Amino acid sequence: MNLTYYVRILLRRGWIIALAVVITAGAAFGFSKLQTPTYRATQYVLLQPARNDFGLTETLRYLLRSYVVFLNTDEQAANAIERLQLDMTPGEVRSHTTISSDPTQLTVQIDVTMEDGPTAARIATELGRLLVEERTEDNRDLPREDRIEARLVDTATYGQHTPRTMINTIAGAMLGLLVGGAVVFVLEYLESNIVRRREDVERFLDLPVLAAIPADDTRS
Repeated sequence: MNLTYYVRILLRRGWIIALAVVITAGAAFGFSKLQTPTYRATQYVLLQPARNDFGLTETLRYLLRSYVVFLNTDEQAANAIERLQLDMTPGEVRSHTTISSDPTQLTVQIDVTMEDGPTAARIATELGRLLVEERTEDNRDLPREDRIEARLVDTATYGQHTPRTMINTIAGAMLGLLVGGAVVFVLEYLESNIVRRREDVERFLDLPVLAAIPADDTRS
């Protein structure tokens, strides 16, 4: 099969692929538009040892896990609710919040995902402040050289998290391309043994056609 054969297939059945792409991309776009947007706010808390000491830095890396546990509690969620005067329960706040740590950058990341972007940003920032305050309180009983300082990296910003309309539409188009191509492949496979043109004879027998009898158009 040469390139001309594939071009002929695209010219003859390309509309199937195009239709499949339009349908799946349109469906993905429509589904995305029907979804209620959610927004994600992210707050980073940077923790730094008071001195450039390997042992203290390694201790801090282990402590990062405990800070995640500290923030991911009903107590701290309740504290954030009280300070922000929110009409929410600690369980609701925690269900919208994801807390993780990065030992390579010595940071704690607080992600809050909600339909209300500004509220999500306020919650993320307040949880970060609670961690900073906890670390400041712990430092009071420690010598200055053994302290671990915590500070907010700016304040939480938020952006739309879902739906990702553009990505969904592109993914839908790719799915349509695959489905349309599969349909065309199946149709060509089913018709591969049907002889209609001299090209079909050459392809089926793998031999050139030397002559052909023209159709008799004089019969009525």
